[in-house]
Amino acid sequence: MELKTARLTVLIDPAKKKAFETLCAQQDVTPSQVVRRFIRDYLAHHGASYTPSGPRSSSQPNRDSQTP
Repeated sequence: MELKTARLTVLIDPAKKKAFETLCAQQDVTPSQVVRRFIRDYLAHHGASYTPSGPRSSSQPNRDSQTP
């Protein structure tokens, strides 16, 4: 898991935001978790490489390479 974070601001239709938040709540996930998963999957799909920020001990699995 990344140890540093950066803010991403996205402008969307208020009705879509409400529907997204409602669906996330029904699935017991946060909107941030869903967006982070989308970004990881999108990067992987397009073959983009990156190094997660922050130190990682060898005992921690690389969550970015796992399929949810």
